[in-house]
Amino acid sequence: MAKELWSWEPLRTQFLLKSVYDLLPTPANLKRWGKESEEKCALCAKRGTLSHLLTGCAIALGQGRYRWRHDRVLLNSVGSHTRGQERVQMSGRKQRSLRFVDFVKEGTGGKGQRRGKRAPDEGLGILPTAGDWVLQVDLDKKLIFPAEIAVTNLRPDVVIWSAKTRQVVMIELTVPWEDRMEEAYERKAERYSNLKQTCTEKRWKAWCFPVEVGCRGFVSQSVWRMLGALGIKGRMRKEATKNLAEAAESASRWLWLKRNETTWTI
Repeated sequence: MAKELWSWEPLRTQFLLKSVYDLLPTPANLKRWGKESEEKCALCAKRGTLSHLLTGCAIALGQGRYRWRHDRVLLNSVGSHTRGQERVQMSGRKQRSLRFVDFVKEGTGGKGQRRGKRAPDEGLGILPTAGDWVLQVDLDKKLIFPAEIAVTNLRPDVVIWSAKTRQVVMIELTVPWEDRMEEAYERKAERYSNLKQTCTEKRWKAWCFPVEVGCRGFVSQSVWRMLGALGIKGRMRKEATKNLAEAAESASRWLWLKRNETTWTI
């Protein structure tokens, strides 16, 4: 990241450095610096630390500010799963569906596979093991989990499944304050453990990947592991994590600029 700092626009660099070292003019800092007598959040009147403003304000949460950031990172994540490997067809603004094409590497089998050719190897990742993947993304909370797999009210952020090979991948994204990444991972893993077990009992091979992208753009190891498990490796994996980091940081910078506005407009 140190190399990339020199190529960033000054406002971005300034926000990242000041947010990391807690030098932004939050209400808590302004009071500490003797420039204000109050340290209240402009929205909820609680103590206005940077952590509170970017991830902990109940009013900001209720207005959909954090969800907006989450969905921006989520859309970027979907692009990471599909870019360069298939033709993508997206329709509608809310729930989005697409079919993957040509996940199988040349010479390893798949549709039209010649007799004697080797079947896809799971060492390449999960995605190359099937050619009929379907992907759904929970934007605006509209996803319905595929009933052919299991009946549930839970809505993972991303569901990818192959009916032919009876495989399902669930991805659940959180954009927390960085100190709470591990807590977020454990919470989401526990939340979806029963659904994963239900899928297994119905003879689906199931994976659940809770992943965290910190609100200031620091990507958890869970993201790196998830991309590798799917089969997104090498340069594509590095590019994907970089893009996710930028999406989170950019959205948080926008939330910071809007922190004192009582109404939420994008």
